[in-house]
Amino acid sequence: MKKVDLNCDMGESFGLYSLGQDEEMMKYITSANIACGYHAGDPHVMRKTVELAKQYHVAIGAHPGFPDLIGFGRRYMNCTPYEIKDYITYQMGALREFASASGLRLQHCKPHGALFMMAMEDENLAQAILESIAEIDSNTVVYALNNSAVAYVGEKLGIPVALEVYSDRQHTKNGSIVLTRKGSQIEDYSQMAQRVVRMIKDGRVTTADGEEATVQADTVCIHGDTPGAAQLAKAIVHALKENDIQIAPVREVLGVRA
Repeated sequence: MKKVDLNCDMGESFGLYSLGQDEEMMKYITSANIACGYHAGDPHVMRKTVELAKQYHVAIGAHPGFPDLIGFGRRYMNCTPYEIKDYITYQMGALREFASASGLRLQHCKPHGALFMMAMEDENLAQAILESIAEIDSNTVVYALNNSAVAYVGEKLGIPVALEVYSDRQHTKNGSIVLTRKGSQIEDYSQMAQRVVRMIKDGRVTTADGEEATVQADTVCIHGDTPGAAQLAKAIVHALKENDIQIAPVREVLGVRA
């Protein structure tokens, strides 16, 4: 039986502003990528999200981004690898302590938004991120796009890498994704769920240009800020069960020890 992890970006509310449906999403996912205060989130939301994940038996990971609250971390920034390394250490360290307070450990790290996309194409930035993660815990799983610099450097450094596909974003020919500044509009939940099934079972996806791309799906992302995210998650879970695909935390999918 095939196994796949379902992950979601969450904990992105802050102050008086509320984003996403975190508790509803916890019912369907196996891994939560929790914002660490730079692109979204705040200390109170971080604690609450960790506690929710514990309640629903969802594995947790850090979702560090650029210090770009206004742009939600989706604007490209000109930062040195040294600066980025410290950004990762700072944010992962904060979430790690909230996790520890709840008796949990970080399972994974998934950089956010523009930082994520830049590192996928730049080996120097990928190296900085991965070195920072390895200094904290070399057993931490890193999420990466197919055919990316992060996947390549992670394998070279011996850091476990989960290759990620997206349920609510368009893929490109090389297995990357089309970065948007806002959530995509969902028109057909069932169709999108079947697209996920195809990526997992056949390793294929139709790109935004109508071409066919080859992908490996260790984990599937559902963005928490996508309108209708909970309905999409429910449709995906139903489609996976119908196709005998087991949903499990990414450590179990990859066979990585806790």
